[in-house]
Amino acid sequence: MAEDLDRLPGLPSDAELIDGSIVIPSPRALSHMKALRLFESAFVRLAPRESYRVSRDISVVIGPRQRPRPDLLVVHARAEIDDEETCYPADAVVLVLEVTSRGSVTLDREWKPHLYADAGIPFHWRVERSSRGKPVVYAFERDPATQAYGPLGIFHDRVDLPVPFPIDIDLTEIDRM
Repeated sequence: MAEDLDRLPGLPSDAELIDGSIVIPSPRALSHMKALRLFESAFVRLAPRESYRVSRDISVVIGPRQRPRPDLLVVHARAEIDDEETCYPADAVVLVLEVTSRGSVTLDREWKPHLYADAGIPFHWRVERSSRGKPVVYAFERDPATQAYGPLGIFHDRVDLPVPFPIDIDLTEIDRM
Protein backbone atom coordinates (compact mmCIF):
# COMPACT_ATOMS: atom_id res chain seq x y z
CA MET A 1 0.00 0.00 0.00
CA ALA A 2 2.82 2.45 0.83
CA GLU A 3 4.23 2.07 -2.67
CA ASP A 4 0.82 2.86 -4.18
CA LEU A 5 0.31 6.19 -2.38
CA ASP A 6 1.72 8.27 -5.27
CA ARG A 7 -0.52 6.55 -7.80
CA LEU A 8 -3.87 7.15 -6.12
CA PRO A 9 -5.75 9.79 -8.13
CA GLY A 10 -6.89 13.00 -6.52
CA LEU A 11 -4.70 12.89 -3.41
CA PRO A 12 -2.77 15.98 -2.43
CA SER A 13 1.00 15.60 -2.56
CA ASP A 14 1.27 15.82 1.24
CA ALA A 15 -1.02 12.84 1.93
CA GLU A 16 0.32 10.28 4.40
CA LEU A 17 -0.35 6.62 5.02
CA ILE A 18 -0.76 5.79 8.73
CA ASP A 19 -1.82 2.25 9.68
CA GLY A 20 -3.11 1.75 6.17
CA SER A 21 -5.33 4.84 6.30
CA ILE A 22 -4.80 7.91 4.17
CA VAL A 23 -4.31 11.05 6.25
CA ILE A 24 -4.72 14.47 4.64
CA PRO A 25 -3.03 17.18 6.72
CA SER A 26 -4.85 20.39 7.52
CA PRO A 27 -3.66 23.63 5.90
CA ARG A 28 -0.47 24.96 7.44
CA ALA A 29 -0.54 28.24 9.35
CA LEU A 30 2.03 30.98 8.88
CA SER A 31 3.63 30.04 12.22
CA HIS A 32 4.13 26.49 10.92
CA MET A 33 5.85 27.74 7.78
CA LYS A 34 8.09 30.11 9.78
CA ALA A 35 9.18 27.23 12.01
CA LEU A 36 9.95 25.08 8.97
CA ARG A 37 12.09 27.83 7.45
CA LEU A 38 13.96 28.33 10.72
CA PHE A 39 14.84 24.65 11.15
CA GLU A 40 15.47 23.90 7.50
CA SER A 41 17.95 26.78 7.15
CA ALA A 42 19.64 25.83 10.45
CA PHE A 43 19.99 22.15 9.52
CA VAL A 44 21.33 23.01 6.06
CA ARG A 45 23.87 25.34 7.66
CA LEU A 46 24.89 23.01 10.52
CA ALA A 47 24.77 19.47 9.12
CA PRO A 48 28.15 18.36 7.71
CA ARG A 49 27.57 18.04 3.96
CA GLU A 50 29.80 15.00 3.60
CA SER A 51 27.57 13.09 6.04
CA TYR A 52 24.02 14.49 5.84
CA ARG A 53 21.33 15.96 3.60
CA VAL A 54 18.24 17.91 4.63
CA SER A 55 14.93 17.21 2.91
CA ARG A 56 11.48 18.70 3.11
CA ASP A 57 8.11 17.55 1.80
CA ILE A 58 9.14 13.95 1.30
CA SER A 59 7.79 10.88 3.05
CA VAL A 60 9.42 7.90 4.75
CA VAL A 61 8.49 4.31 3.95
CA ILE A 62 8.36 2.48 7.25
CA GLY A 63 6.36 -0.53 6.13
CA PRO A 64 3.61 -1.56 3.74
CA ARG A 65 0.96 0.29 5.79
CA GLN A 66 3.11 3.18 7.06
CA ARG A 67 4.35 6.13 5.02
CA PRO A 68 4.35 9.25 7.20
CA ARG A 69 5.52 12.61 5.86
CA PRO A 70 7.62 14.46 8.45
CA ASP A 71 7.94 18.21 8.06
CA LEU A 72 11.74 17.91 7.80
CA LEU A 73 14.20 15.06 7.48
CA VAL A 74 17.92 14.75 7.94
CA VAL A 75 19.19 11.76 5.99
CA HIS A 76 22.54 10.07 5.47
CA ALA A 77 24.34 11.62 2.49
CA ARG A 78 25.07 8.13 1.15
CA ALA A 79 21.32 7.48 0.95
CA GLU A 80 20.76 9.62 -2.12
CA ILE A 81 17.60 8.71 -3.98
CA ASP A 82 16.62 9.37 -7.56
CA ASP A 83 15.34 12.90 -8.20
CA GLU A 84 11.96 11.47 -9.19
CA GLU A 85 11.47 9.57 -5.92
CA THR A 86 8.95 10.85 -3.37
CA CYS A 87 10.12 8.90 -0.33
CA TYR A 88 13.15 7.71 1.60
CA PRO A 89 13.52 4.30 3.20
CA ALA A 90 13.50 4.50 7.00
CA ASP A 91 17.09 3.29 7.31
CA ALA A 92 18.27 6.41 5.42
CA VAL A 93 16.78 8.77 8.00
CA VAL A 94 18.77 10.17 10.93
CA LEU A 95 16.36 12.78 12.29
CA VAL A 96 12.69 13.60 11.74
CA LEU A 97 11.14 16.90 12.75
CA GLU A 98 7.42 17.48 13.13
CA VAL A 99 5.90 20.93 13.62
CA THR A 100 2.66 20.38 15.51
CA SER A 101 -0.45 22.23 14.39
CA ARG A 102 -4.04 22.21 15.64
CA GLY A 103 -4.98 19.37 13.34
CA SER A 104 -1.95 17.17 14.04
CA VAL A 105 -1.43 17.18 17.81
CA THR A 106 -2.38 13.54 18.48
CA LEU A 107 -0.64 12.30 15.36
CA ASP A 108 2.57 14.22 16.11
CA ARG A 109 2.66 13.53 19.86
CA GLU A 110 1.48 9.94 19.99
CA TRP A 111 1.34 8.04 16.71
CA LYS A 112 4.32 9.22 14.70
CA PRO A 113 6.96 8.95 17.46
CA HIS A 114 6.11 5.27 17.87
CA LEU A 115 6.32 4.70 14.12
CA TYR A 116 9.66 6.47 13.87
CA ALA A 117 11.12 4.66 16.90
CA ASP A 118 9.93 1.25 15.67
CA ALA A 119 11.56 2.01 12.30
CA GLY A 120 14.91 2.67 14.00
CA ILE A 121 15.14 6.41 13.27
CA PRO A 122 17.70 7.67 15.80
CA PHE A 123 16.35 11.18 16.50
CA HIS A 124 12.89 12.75 16.65
CA TRP A 125 12.07 16.41 17.28
CA ARG A 126 8.62 17.83 17.89
CA VAL A 127 8.12 21.58 17.64
CA GLU A 128 5.15 23.23 19.32
CA ARG A 129 4.17 26.86 19.95
CA SER A 130 4.41 28.22 23.47
CA SER A 131 1.73 30.49 24.93
CA ARG A 132 4.01 33.39 23.85
CA GLY A 133 3.86 32.19 20.24
CA LYS A 134 7.49 31.04 20.25
CA PRO A 135 8.71 27.59 19.25
CA VAL A 136 9.40 24.97 21.91
CA VAL A 137 11.48 21.99 20.80
CA TYR A 138 11.03 18.57 22.34
CA ALA A 139 14.08 16.53 21.29
CA PHE A 140 14.30 12.75 21.63
CA GLU A 141 16.91 10.06 20.98
CA ARG A 142 16.09 6.42 20.35
CA ASP A 143 17.37 3.98 22.96
CA PRO A 144 18.50 0.87 21.05
CA ALA A 145 17.84 -1.34 24.10
CA THR A 146 14.20 -0.34 24.54
CA GLN A 147 13.61 0.76 20.92
CA ALA A 148 11.75 3.80 22.31
CA TYR A 149 12.59 7.47 22.41
CA GLY A 150 14.05 9.04 25.52
CA PRO A 151 14.14 12.81 26.05
CA LEU A 152 17.24 14.83 25.15
CA GLY A 153 15.62 17.99 26.41
CA ILE A 154 12.97 20.67 26.06
CA PHE A 155 14.27 23.87 24.49
CA HIS A 156 12.62 27.31 24.64
CA ASP A 157 15.04 29.99 23.42
CA ARG A 158 17.96 28.00 22.05
CA VAL A 159 18.59 24.40 20.98
CA ASP A 160 22.11 23.34 21.92
CA LEU A 161 22.81 19.65 21.31
CA PRO A 162 25.86 17.61 20.32
CA VAL A 163 23.88 14.97 18.40
CA PRO A 164 23.41 13.89 15.65
CA PHE A 165 25.88 16.69 14.81
CA PRO A 166 26.68 19.88 16.74
CA ILE A 167 23.46 21.90 16.77
CA ASP A 168 23.02 25.45 18.02
CA ILE A 169 19.78 27.13 16.94
CA ASP A 170 18.53 30.45 18.26
CA LEU A 171 14.77 29.91 18.45
CA THR A 172 14.13 33.64 18.85
CA GLU A 173 15.18 34.02 15.21
CA ILE A 174 11.70 32.83 14.22
CA ASP A 175 10.61 36.48 14.25
CA ARG A 176 12.89 37.07 11.26
CA MET A 177 11.46 34.24 9.17
